[in-house]
Amino acid sequence: MGRGIMAVLAVGSRHAAGLPGGTVADIANDLGKDRSQVSRSLRGAEQEGFLQRGELRSYTVSWSLFTDAQLLTEQRLQSDGMTALEGLAGETDEGCFLGVLSADSTVTIGERVPASSNMVGSWLGRPYPAYCSDAGQALLWEASDTEVRTVLANASFVRHGPNTPVDVEDFLARLRDARSRGYCIVDEEAEPGLYSLAVPIRDFKGDVVAALQVVGRKTRLEPRRESCAAALMSWGKWLESALGYSGQGKELS
Repeated sequence: MGRGIMAVLAVGSRHAAGLPGGTVADIANDLGKDRSQVSRSLRGAEQEGFLQRGELRSYTVSWSLFTDAQLLTEQRLQSDGMTALEGLAGETDEGCFLGVLSADSTVTIGERVPASSNMVGSWLGRPYPAYCSDAGQALLWEASDTEVRTVLANASFVRHGPNTPVDVEDFLARLRDARSRGYCIVDEEAEPGLYSLAVPIRDFKGDVVAALQVVGRKTRLEPRRESCAAALMSWGKWLESALGYSGQGKELS
């Protein structure tokens, strides 16, 4: 089994390097192993559905493997996401949320709101404009300026709070500040008096799939910003690890 996994990982590494896959000779050379041994490992991985072989006898990773991994990631985001929310809410005593991007809006898929936070109502399943939501900057963390402009091309930039971004360039400037800081601060952008911190959550592919947030009244949360941000980043890294993130983000262009 160990040799089979090594063969699958070797094929995956070639994909990551931009190569279409590899023959037995290619993989054997990459691993520094005997061709006959590698051939048996590759055939076994093919029979199990992890790899597929093309007409030129080149092995590639089976798309079903990516599909299964993606489905598992979505399940883990729900289950381990709730664990992260429970832990984060316990440390900060504030409302904590998990959001995803949907077109140019963000949607809450998980929440934990302590009674002491004095927050009323649920945000589960409710969309909010990404340009001023608590999760918007974090969900667009890895996007290039061009991609951000495309996502927000039809955004109206209606004023929801005293500090709502006025246009996409204003949003981009705040996103750059957040990247330099290591986490997002949304200060009365979504509504008056509301203050939030957020970090991106990446999956095994390095894609940002969610945003983890701490949200509360500005008078209560801002004075504790540093301690809450530390807890947020700690639980964010924990959740990313649960999703298989290796620590290598995508290069912005």
